[in-house]
Amino acid sequence: MLSSKVINESHGQDSSYFLGWQEYEKNPFHETLNPSGIVQMGLAENQLSFDLIESWLDDHPEVLGLKKNEESVFKHLALFQDYHGLPAFKDAMAKFMEKIRGSKVKFNTNKMVLTAGSTSANETLMFCLANPGDAFLIPAPYYPGFDRDLKWRTGVEIVPIHCVSSNGYKITKEALEDAYERAHKLNLNVKGVLITNPSNPLGTSTTRGELDLLLTFTSAKKIHMVSDEIYSGTVFDSPEFTSVLEVAKDKNMDLDEKIHVVYSLSKDLGLPGFRVGLIYSNNEKVVSAATKMSSFGLISSQTQHLLANLLSDERFTTKYLEVNRKRLRERRDRLVSGLKKAGIGCLKSNGGLFCWVDLRHLLKSNTFEAEHSLWTKIVCEVGLNISPGSSCHSDEPGWFRVCFANMSDQTLEVAMDRVHGFVEAMVMNTNHGKQKRTMWDSRRRSLINKWVSKLSSVQCESER
Repeated sequence: MLSSKVINESHGQDSSYFLGWQEYEKNPFHETLNPSGIVQMGLAENQLSFDLIESWLDDHPEVLGLKKNEESVFKHLALFQDYHGLPAFKDAMAKFMEKIRGSKVKFNTNKMVLTAGSTSANETLMFCLANPGDAFLIPAPYYPGFDRDLKWRTGVEIVPIHCVSSNGYKITKEALEDAYERAHKLNLNVKGVLITNPSNPLGTSTTRGELDLLLTFTSAKKIHMVSDEIYSGTVFDSPEFTSVLEVAKDKNMDLDEKIHVVYSLSKDLGLPGFRVGLIYSNNEKVVSAATKMSSFGLISSQTQHLLANLLSDERFTTKYLEVNRKRLRERRDRLVSGLKKAGIGCLKSNGGLFCWVDLRHLLKSNTFEAEHSLWTKIVCEVGLNISPGSSCHSDEPGWFRVCFANMSDQTLEVAMDRVHGFVEAMVMNTNHGKQKRTMWDSRRRSLINKWVSKLSSVQCESER
């Protein structure tokens, strides 16, 4: 006999968001070993600036060697560490977060709780702020993983705040009130609002006006406001990033005990494998309880040691943020330009590691069944793993999240070639059935041969 947690399907991983990953893992693309494989465009990972971090590590070998002033710190790091974290690391994190926010917000390390990534931070906050059966309101479309991270072990419910493409998915007072009323009709006790700023999956930062509205709403309802700012350092275009804490300060709410921020280095520094996250809160009881809970998922001492040194280098962090933003903007532009050539548009974005792509014109009907059919074809036939809007709880069929920062320029070119070939085949062939499939299969084989030939040519040139 197993627990209900084990045998039920409430973990949320039966979503098409995770199923696309499973298909990718069966047949992953590789430029030379598997050029016909599936290209992973469903993973929000930042691989564009690893060279900057690796260069810093080359220049500071003593950090990886666990030495300080030529003395070994191995024993100090290897022995038991208090779960409050290394003071030097928390100081460095606070300064880095302040730099991202243009020094408009200050962070007190005594209000900071270290966690093993933002997944742990968000779940811990749910345990602290809500009971099983309580609800949080979240602007939709939202990150598919929240159905697992926020709900599975906590028993908390999510009620979507319905945002629409016609106004650029802005959060409105009407949408907030509607979500609140729907929750009450379901007999759910609303404990707060949670946003991701910038938005995952939209790639847009929350405006100052929206943040003001959210704080006014949560204050009037006497509920919590949680802002997941994991993508704050990726904002590469106007409007600039504005933290909820900055707006709270302007509204004289900067000491409000119902405002909480989540942060991580997984996206801004591209270090998801390091499992570095945190909760920032003015609520002493939340900080105390969350700190105790953090013992179930601590950040290793050697990781804290390494990153304390890296983030304390002001010259490095300034250069990194500047160069990384430039590279993200250039990569976004390449994706948008490539899709535009295929007649595909995107929501205008200014941050994140993805674009919200409009494929409504490729649907056979304006239904989520048609969206699922198109998604299946794109994953299994075109060979691109992208995330359908339905997995993000979008109200409108035909939108997809497409990631752009987890691959090389060459792989992105392969992806765009496949998109062009797929759209071209759909436009050129109005017939159905075998003939249409044959045309696309032929076009895809041609693209693969073209790519292999291009790679071979490059390799030959490098060998001369």
